[in-house]
Amino acid sequence: MTTTTQRPELVHGFTAMASSVTLRIVEPGPGAVAAIRDAVRVIEDVAAACTRFDPSSPLMRANADPTQWAKVPQVCSDAIRAAHAAYELTHGRFDPRVLASLVRDGYAESRAFSETPELVPAGSAGASGGLERPTWEPQFDGNRVLLGNDPIDLGGIGKGLAVRWASEILRDHGAGTLVDAGGDLMTSGVSPDGGPWRIGIENPWQAEGDPLVVVNASDAAVATSSIRLRSWRQGGSVRHHLIDPRTGEPGGAGLVSVSVVGEDAATSEVWSKALFLEGIDGIAAASNERGLAAIWIDVDGYVETSRPARQRIEWQVSRADRN
Repeated sequence: MTTTTQRPELVHGFTAMASSVTLRIVEPGPGAVAAIRDAVRVIEDVAAACTRFDPSSPLMRANADPTQWAKVPQVCSDAIRAAHAAYELTHGRFDPRVLASLVRDGYAESRAFSETPELVPAGSAGASGGLERPTWEPQFDGNRVLLGNDPIDLGGIGKGLAVRWASEILRDHGAGTLVDAGGDLMTSGVSPDGGPWRIGIENPWQAEGDPLVVVNASDAAVATSSIRLRSWRQGGSVRHHLIDPRTGEPGGAGLVSVSVVGEDAATSEVWSKALFLEGIDGIAAASNERGLAAIWIDVDGYVETSRPARQRIEWQVSRADRN
């Protein structure tokens, strides 16, 4: 009989970016407590500088007139630069200039949503029409930024960057680390049982129950784009926060969530959103062509994976189990 010994941990939990954040260091070293403090500080700095829900935040001051130069803190400047790099990496599939669409649809303020997602059937959202949008070319001069013609939303990529930067702070202070911000996470080293970090992908309809997939997330990042908590009805139509920049409308027809396992939290976050917007008809081809380890759950509750994701999966619910 094999017994597993739990290794000592330093664990700290708090709330930031509308998420429960957990920092964990396995077998913490002498500088671990200070590292936790520094990681908390960087996450809170990102939250304060990059939120769109505080009109006095540096981001929103820049958004007030995006055609004018604005001075922002380093962390905000870095986030905008990262957003532009992601825009170029995805050929515009990730585009933070969706703030006007979110406000139009009633998501101008942080708010509580139902934990039961409003489902978007295949072909019903973002399937037609087009939006004439010029190339996004923000300008930078040190910590001064010129956003362009449109305000931006840094919510998703801001969280991914916060996880990345916090993980970089913690990783040298123990045998293993985990930074988890509302399901977007990054690990290093070993887990408390001495083995790999195993992460569950939740069932969108039973968030407190058993996961639908368990992945080996050791020395990796996992990010999920989901409409479980951020979907609602407006004027009889299903709306959610994952806006397709090609249409200005909610995208991802036929999908409820997309998770991407990669090397970096911010990059995984970007691709989880870009793949979500491919919808049920396009996500398999898009993820396989780019070599992305993607896991997605459709409106019928079925789990599908890209080819690169299969080497990370340790357990997955079968279709028979779902029926």
